[in-house]
Formats: sequence, structure tokens, C-alpha cells
Amino acid sequence: MANKQISLPAKLINGGVAGLIGVTCVFPIDLAKTRLQNQQNGSRLYTSMSDCLIKTIRSEGYFGMYRGAAVNLTLVTPEKAIKLAANDFFRFHLSKDGQKLTLLKEMLAGCGAGTCQVIVTTPMEMLKIQLQDAGRIAAQRKLMPETVAPGGPVEVKSPTAMQLTRELLKEKGIAGLYKGLGATLLRDVPFSIIYFPLFANLNNLGKRGAEGPAPFYVSFASGCIAGSTAAVAVNPVDVIKTRLQSLTRGSQEDTYSGVTDCIRKILRNEGPGAFLKGAYCRALVIAPLFGIAQVVYFLGVGEYILSFLPKRNN
Repeated sequence: MANKQISLPAKLINGGVAGLIGVTCVFPIDLAKTRLQNQQNGSRLYTSMSDCLIKTIRSEGYFGMYRGAAVNLTLVTPEKAIKLAANDFFRFHLSKDGQKLTLLKEMLAGCGAGTCQVIVTTPMEMLKIQLQDAGRIAAQRKLMPETVAPGGPVEVKSPTAMQLTRELLKEKGIAGLYKGLGATLLRDVPFSIIYFPLFANLNNLGKRGAEGPAPFYVSFASGCIAGSTAAVAVNPVDVIKTRLQSLTRGSQEDTYSGVTDCIRKILRNEGPGAFLKGAYCRALVIAPLFGIAQVVYFLGVGEYILSFLPKRNN
């Protein structure tokens, strides 16, 4: 981000706007990622991202690609706002007299940002995954009857996010929404540790002079490169998190009691390559998402919106 001082409300608006634009653009790819990561050997319905999207459109219509988008569009604003604002907060307090941060301090700031964001990320992903994967389970039971439990096919309903929330809160309390919290931390903290320092250093390479800001296209490219690199690096943990948070499965698909059990069963039944399922989808989702985020910051969208609000008199 540029070195100019940005107020906290503007940071929150910037993060929210960036999240809304990014999610709208790349959500179908995120749906394909979730479905590819969740399918296991013996119950594979999709062979690739394009195959998944084509089959989704055929069986569920165009808007089937946006199952769960409402959850993301609602919660991505606070999630991205917390992540980006927290990183700025930690960077500011770790710096001494405006001096450039060391790599270790940049990583610590990223660690703090990743830890803060899981407050919103975990329940958001918990709900989103159920909605995204419902179509896969329904199609699997229709097209692959051998995966259906004895007694005949069971209709898979497509609950709304509110119905899922009420059901989880009723059965398990607030802990139901935070299933997979440990795996989410294991994904998001390393992601932020990689992303923020990498972005800052790439962006610095394109700065105009010692003090001048980098052009917006440099910020966009830096966000895309740093985002896709971090996304692929933590993809194995994302696979684990997705599996742990999925509540509905085919009868021949494994269930997991925790992170260690999930790792052991994936290695035994699917091999180490399974940890890279959906990696290119995740890179395609994260790269523009964070590229857009940095451009929104560069353009000062938050400050522009705030300029239209009436100023309070002291």
C-alpha cells in the first residue's frame, strides 16, 4: 500500500469495496475449487475446473455457479476490511520512526492480520462450503447411484444460509459455526505471512523514486503475484479445511475427526497429490481478488466515499 496515511474508516471501506468487486468476478471459480477439493477417489464427478463449471450450468443453471455467493458478499466486507486494516495497524506499530520494516516484522504484521481475520472467515467459509457443495452431492447421487447408501437415493435439499445458521446454532451452539477454526488459522496465518511481505517488496520495486508511490498497475500486478503465490503455498491446508468443514458427504467418502486424521486418510486413500486439488482454481481466485484490493487502496476509494459524508463538528 502506498505510504500515505489512510484513516481507519477509509481502510474498512477500501477492504469492503475490494472484496465485493473481487468476489463478484471470481466466485464461480471458487465454487469449482470447493467441489474439486471435496470429491474423493471413487466418487469423482468432475475432471477439471472447466468440466465442473460446464456440468454445474447444465444441471443447476447459470446461477448455480453462484451458490453461496450471498454469504460471501455479506461477510467479505468485514473479512477483507479486518485483514487489510489489521496488517496496516501492525505494520504501523512495528515500525520505528517511519523506518522500513525488516522482513521478520513484515511477517509478524501478516501473522497478526491473518489471526484477526478468522473471526469472520471461519463462519463465512463454513456456510459457503455447505451451499457450494450441495449441488455436487445432489449430482453425485443422481449420476453415480453406487455412491448412494443402501435404501435408495435420498433427496438433497439446498438450505439457505439462514437455515444452516439456525440449525448449527441449535445443534452445536456458536462452536458449530467455528468448525475448522484450527485449519482456518493454519491456512490464513501462513497466507498472510507470505502475502503481505511479498506484496510490499514487489510493490517497492515499481515505486517512482525513493518516496513516490508505485503506479496502480504495479500495485495490481504485485497483488496478483503475491496472492497467487501465497494461495498455492497454503493450498494443502485449504484442502484439509474444506474437507473438515463439509457436513454432507457421499456414502463412500471419508469423514474426519480432525486435522491429523484428515491428513492421514488423504495420504492413505488419495496420495499426496490430493493436497494440490483446486490449487490452480485458488490461484485464479486469489490473484485478482488481492490485485483489485490493492488498486482500490491506490485509487483511494474509501477516502472518496467518505468525502461525500457530512463532517462532524468538534
